[in-house]
Amino acid sequence: MFGALTGLTTPPGTDFGEQVLNAVASQSIRHLFTRCDAVDVVVRCFPSSKILQGSIDSFKMQGRGLVIRKDFQVEEMTFETDAVAIDFRSVLSGTIRLKHPTQAVAQVTLSEAAINQAFDAELVKKRLQNLTLPELTDLSGGEPVTFREVHLELLPDNQARIFAKTNLPNTADVPISLIVSLGIERRRRIVFQNPRFDPAPVPEPLQSLSQTLTMAFAQVLDNMVDLDRFDLDGVTLRLNRLETQGKKLLFSGYAQIEHFPGSG
Repeated sequence: MFGALTGLTTPPGTDFGEQVLNAVASQSIRHLFTRCDAVDVVVRCFPSSKILQGSIDSFKMQGRGLVIRKDFQVEEMTFETDAVAIDFRSVLSGTIRLKHPTQAVAQVTLSEAAINQAFDAELVKKRLQNLTLPELTDLSGGEPVTFREVHLELLPDNQARIFAKTNLPNTADVPISLIVSLGIERRRRIVFQNPRFDPAPVPEPLQSLSQTLTMAFAQVLDNMVDLDRFDLDGVTLRLNRLETQGKKLLFSGYAQIEHFPGSG
């Protein structure tokens, strides 16, 4: 029954009580996401009799192919706790209730393709539309500016190349091109640091105009990505470091777990 509930194969030797916890935890965590290809949960407790007192040695979750809020894809997310105290009676009713909030070591992997798909999400596009930017008043004639067709390429050494387009009253499809360093601020904001205009893909007659627009666009990006806007039910992510690896962006940090989804 529990194998069908989780869609996973229970490792040989896993105690029945751990199987129950694995099953309930898997179902709870799936509710965090709009979609998930796989969620693996491993709960460890030795001796297993400690589960009856609500004492768990460790809890580990690994999810793949996750979608948050319909549009934001995460290639992989893992978190692992140390000892956790739960109300075992809640498990018997199909939920997991923590006796105390806990922290877990967390890792998140995003693909370059998923990042670019996120730029097409309505939540993101709205933050790039109809912007009144004082530094562009002379160029735009005071009209709002919209940035569109954003495309990001991950580079080595935690850098990224970003392209976009915008329209001005007298010039359509002005290209924007920059290279930035990716960083973390206050453990929750992804920042785009040290923006540099990249003139290579910009036609020479437009380079001066594009450079001004590029620097303004970099400031808009730098204020966009705040993890608090993507908090999961009962789980708050905080980041310590990031790293670009080929076409992937890796984050490591911790998850503050207040409660399991649906447990209150």
